[in-house]
Amino acid sequence: MLKRSAILLAVLPLAACISFGAEPPPSLLTLTTEATVATGQPQSSADAATILVTVPAVPQKLSVLRVPVQATDTSVAYVKDAQWVEPPAQLFARLMADTITARTGRVVLSSAQSRIDPGSRLAGELRDFGVDAATQEAVVIYDGALIRGGSDAIEKQRFEARVPVAAIDARSVGIALNQAANQVAAQVADWVGR
Repeated sequence: MLKRSAILLAVLPLAACISFGAEPPPSLLTLTTEATVATGQPQSSADAATILVTVPAVPQKLSVLRVPVQATDTSVAYVKDAQWVEPPAQLFARLMADTITARTGRVVLSSAQSRIDPGSRLAGELRDFGVDAATQEAVVIYDGALIRGGSDAIEKQRFEARVPVAAIDARSVGIALNQAANQVAAQVADWVGR
């Protein structure tokens, strides 16, 4: 019994050193759309054009849940205690889908649904979704590639928004990135709606 107690006492300090991951931040960041879709209003491909909005490709610095800061031309850091609730590319795709529906009336389909009604297809790359330390701005850059329904031609266009950041901290950066993302989503929706 004494031997067992001695082993237990020897292991206790070691247990305090073991960590199974970093401490989560006090809150997680998400995107909220400024262009709301009416609740309870049915949508039909018989009445409106359809579109598939795919999750954009991202560079490695955006494939994490953290918010990148372009510290210099050749170095990237991350905002302390700032973490997305899910990957930024998925958040941005959902924001674009809601904005396109609200601004154009188009029916946004899932990839499975688009096989039945091909409609238009929007793909692209989210090139930047972070902070530029030199200019103190939140930056969202999206390169869109659009194939309109009934066409095989690909249209490409770059969209960009920059919003000043009061401080490079989780709260300020989250607010500014949400504004910039909504500006880009509105630009994309207007392009799709032409």
